[in-house]
Amino acid sequence: MHRVSGGMWLLGMTSLVVCGCLRHAATPSSAIGEIDTSHYQHLAKQIEIPDHATPNDDMLAATPAPLSLESPETLDYLELSLEETMHLALANSQVLRDLGGTVLRAPDGTRSKGDPSIAESDPRFGIEGALSAFDAAFTSKFSFEKNDRALNNVFFGGGTRLLKQDFATWQTQVSKTAATGTQFAFKNYTQYDFNNAPGNFVPSAFTTWYDVEGRHPLLQGSGTNFNRLAGPNAQPGAINGVVIARINSDVALADFELGVRNFASDVENTYWDLYFAYRDLDAKASARNAALDTWRRINALYERGRRGGEAEKEAQAREQYFRFQEEAQNSLHGKLVDGTRTNNGSTGGTFRGTGGVYVIERRLRLLIGLPISDGRLIRPSEEPIKAKLVFGWEASLVEGLTRRAELRRQKWQIKKREAELEANKNFLRPKLDLTGRYRWRGFGQDLFPNEGTGRFNNATSDLLTGDFQEWQAGVELSFPIGFRQAYAAIRHSELQLARERALLHEQERSVVFDLSNAISEAERAYALVETNMNRRMAATEQVAAVQTAFEADNASLDSMLDAQRRLADSDVAYYRSLVEYQLAVKNVQVEKGTLLDYNEIFLNEAAWPTKAYQDAEFRESTRDEANKYDRPKTDAPSVSQGLYPQMLQPSGSYAP
Repeated sequence: MHRVSGGMWLLGMTSLVVCGCLRHAATPSSAIGEIDTSHYQHLAKQIEIPDHATPNDDMLAATPAPLSLESPETLDYLELSLEETMHLALANSQVLRDLGGTVLRAPDGTRSKGDPSIAESDPRFGIEGALSAFDAAFTSKFSFEKNDRALNNVFFGGGTRLLKQDFATWQTQVSKTAATGTQFAFKNYTQYDFNNAPGNFVPSAFTTWYDVEGRHPLLQGSGTNFNRLAGPNAQPGAINGVVIARINSDVALADFELGVRNFASDVENTYWDLYFAYRDLDAKASARNAALDTWRRINALYERGRRGGEAEKEAQAREQYFRFQEEAQNSLHGKLVDGTRTNNGSTGGTFRGTGGVYVIERRLRLLIGLPISDGRLIRPSEEPIKAKLVFGWEASLVEGLTRRAELRRQKWQIKKREAELEANKNFLRPKLDLTGRYRWRGFGQDLFPNEGTGRFNNATSDLLTGDFQEWQAGVELSFPIGFRQAYAAIRHSELQLARERALLHEQERSVVFDLSNAISEAERAYALVETNMNRRMAATEQVAAVQTAFEADNASLDSMLDAQRRLADSDVAYYRSLVEYQLAVKNVQVEKGTLLDYNEIFLNEAAWPTKAYQDAEFRESTRDEANKYDRPKTDAPSVSQGLYPQMLQPSGSYAP
């Protein structure tokens, strides 16, 4: 990629330069207007615009201008509680948004609510795709030949050396592979033969026959367990049966749950970021107003030339006012820096306390799906928790090790590797198959009954007499000498399984580590809430005392300005510690794997069409009818312990 004058970026410069050289070499300047050069204008790497509406949503093109420091001070506020904010976020989210810009930088890595369905419907690795390997298949083929040949042997020509023949074949079959690995096929072959051989019974004849074939594996590829794990067309190392596809769907569900958890965590992070931004703005605005009053008082003395209004004091008071004015402006508008978001120091997100009201408010609008700007300003209506919450370590530890979606996802990966290892062991067996075929034949001058008579009048009637029946039974044995590929597949599966188990162990250690940090952080944050509350009370009393002394001319200007700064700092520190404590409580729920319960979020599949429930009921009744006769059943290998208990807590745990 190179840049040329005019600000254009050109791709594939090598090909473009070659084209340019050829053009100049073949086209003198005096002859440029005499030949057609349009074919040089169509380059292979031109940047084009796709044929799609821009923008996709007409409402986006009508978005009002964003709020800024130049916006009017009188605004309408949209009061939202955390519950309302979370409801809006989930209701308006086809895509699980994040604060890292992934939807633009790496859209393929962005989670959406359709991801589990996409994974399940994948024709290569999904459940339906794996089940389709056992579907019955219908095949039909027809061919016609016109033969005209000279033969060396009269016997093979039926009495002639110059054979002229019309020959047609029609083949139809239905085949199916059972869960045991047995292959069944029902075939029909019909042949038409018209030739000039003098030894023929009739000049033209039809031959038709029906085959019932079966192939049952005795060693490699046998059994419902293997075929459900690997599928009927498996090869060593390429295992993709129904059980594997089911595990892939469970992994996709765990990924989706993690996406919802991180999304809910980011929504709550941004909500409390906005709450802190308002409180930070209040503190900075109060400090600015106090500094303005002090500056005005000093300035009045300065203009009158009275004691206490010295030039340096007036400049000092003015400097403090503009310092607080700058901080208030930044607190109102904010800077484009990272806010609190998942995995920025902790799983649930470590409080940053950066940004301002306008920037964070737009960030919250982005997450919850509201217009980026609509002339209103979102304002949190909820207050952070001020009560001390105590988390029982033992119960929290049990929850963390049993309810974390990351661990559940990894356990599914282990079950997948175990299933692959078990299936790959089957390829160490020789391929020993029983084969069988039974055939009914018919021969006749015509294919279907007609007005004629005679033994071989038509092939269909001759077939129905059952006079010509054939059968075949056999055994086939084959195996690669050394089983090198099978041993490699087993070794590969063993190494993958060992890796997944080692990863689970490290993940569990990480869960314990993160949970320890989260609970310890909650205790630290609450201790700071108490400390900063006392600090704030002391700073308030100090300002009142210094203000009185300053008015009585018993305190210096430095003391007054310092007291105002301390009060502003203590206000900000108090609300910072409140929000840190609120987020620390939320992060404990994240580390325990109970954040969705904490926010009363329940993951559920949408309703199916009514016809699907009717079909399921019919199939279940048919299955129950078959069970009355004690027919043998084969169960798939166990990979699941049942439904995951959402919205439930293990006994002895405490969720605030």
